[in-house]
Amino acid sequence: MNIILIILLCLGCMGLGWFFRYLYGKLKLTSVEQKAIRLNDEAIKEAEAKSREILLETRDKLLQESLQQEKEEHERRAELQKYERRLQQKEENLDKIKVELEGVKAEQQDKEAKLAERAKVLETSEERWEKELERVSSMTRDEAKNVLLERMEKAARLDGQALVNKIEAETEARADKVARDIIVTTIQRIATDVVSEATVSSVSLPSDEMKGRIIGREGRNIRALETLTGADIIIDDTPEAVVISCFDPVRKEIARVSLERLVQDGRIHPARIEEVVTKVTKEVNHIVAEEGEKVCFDLGFTNMSPEMVRALGRLFFRTSYGQNVLSHSREVSIISSMIAAEVGADVEIARRGGLLHDIGKGIVSESEAGHAEMGADLARRLGEEARVVNAIASHHGDVEPVCIESTIVQIADAISASRPGARRESLDNYIKRLESLEHIATSFDGVEKAFAVQAGRELRILVNSNTVSDDTAKDMARGIANRIEAELRYPGRIKVTIIREMRAVEYAR
Repeated sequence: MNIILIILLCLGCMGLGWFFRYLYGKLKLTSVEQKAIRLNDEAIKEAEAKSREILLETRDKLLQESLQQEKEEHERRAELQKYERRLQQKEENLDKIKVELEGVKAEQQDKEAKLAERAKVLETSEERWEKELERVSSMTRDEAKNVLLERMEKAARLDGQALVNKIEAETEARADKVARDIIVTTIQRIATDVVSEATVSSVSLPSDEMKGRIIGREGRNIRALETLTGADIIIDDTPEAVVISCFDPVRKEIARVSLERLVQDGRIHPARIEEVVTKVTKEVNHIVAEEGEKVCFDLGFTNMSPEMVRALGRLFFRTSYGQNVLSHSREVSIISSMIAAEVGADVEIARRGGLLHDIGKGIVSESEAGHAEMGADLARRLGEEARVVNAIASHHGDVEPVCIESTIVQIADAISASRPGARRESLDNYIKRLESLEHIATSFDGVEKAFAVQAGRELRILVNSNTVSDDTAKDMARGIANRIEAELRYPGRIKVTIIREMRAVEYAR
């Protein structure tokens, strides 16, 4: 109890102390504090005055902005009213147009009804006149239509043929000179032998006694020679000669050289035959590589694959119609490059395509595909450019040429094969070709006689003037030329000439 009382007394004393101190602070205000209070009051009054001024200015601005907004609103309202008047006027115009359209529509319906009635009347009249025309002409409508169509078709065909003849004449007049200049210039610049060498298929013997030595005891020598070379050795009644037959020209050459050396040496037995054939095979393979590299070097091809070079070298031992295929390929390459330079084509592609166009003839394969297809497959497999592959595949027309270089190779191939002395063919094939030309010509209606002249380079045809007209003669010539291209194989080109003459004969009595 005493403790609580003491605590209360202490708290009361502390409260009195604080109270007296507060009174002392109030009574002891300095002059500085009074001045500060005065300045504070003045600042407050000044701030209140400033705030009143700002408030008045703000009110004025708000009033002005309000007036401005009212003015703008008034202008917008006036503009809207103007737009409303325009829209109202447009609606009125549209209403008028709608009324006019309805009137036009009604008028149009009336006209359509009248036209329908008139059409019915005309249809009735047409049927009546059609029946009258059929009665007068003694023909039905379909018959008259067919007659008219036939006359129109005939007239159109004649006009079309005349136009085609005119265009062809103009085109030939322009193109013939340019083509002639290019081809003649190319042929003049090419320098090759007129007659190429042919593969020898027989071996001369010093005497008929040598035939028995070649055959050997029980035929062992000739069997060994045929087995090692892959060629057929034919010994018949031909005096002092042995015939060698083989589909592979390289094997035929190996057999020929081996047999000549064996005959010259005189020692003919299986061991010696094997030794000679092995040695000759190496020599011929070396010649194949040399000839392939030589032609590539002469034409400037340094990036030719070894397999392609060997295939080119094998062409050295192959001939076509008596023309050496490797010489022919080299000649086609040179002609192709010359023509390409004249017409602005790719000279490198044309030269390469011309050299490789017959490369399929140098491939040893059991495939039944043609040499153009096999050559194209080989070139594609060895990474040749697509244009070179197309030139190889299309040089006989089996595939469509896709670039000008392929067409140039075709032209160069024809030039090389058809130039004088380039090729020769047997008498039987020559006669058959002439007979085939004349047979194709006489199979056309209106042909009286046909003559193959100039060694089959030209076909002259006499036609019946009553059956074949001047306009249809050109069409017949084109048809005969197309038949020849489709059915016959020949070097160069064949000229088809149709001769039509009119003879009027009368006797005076």
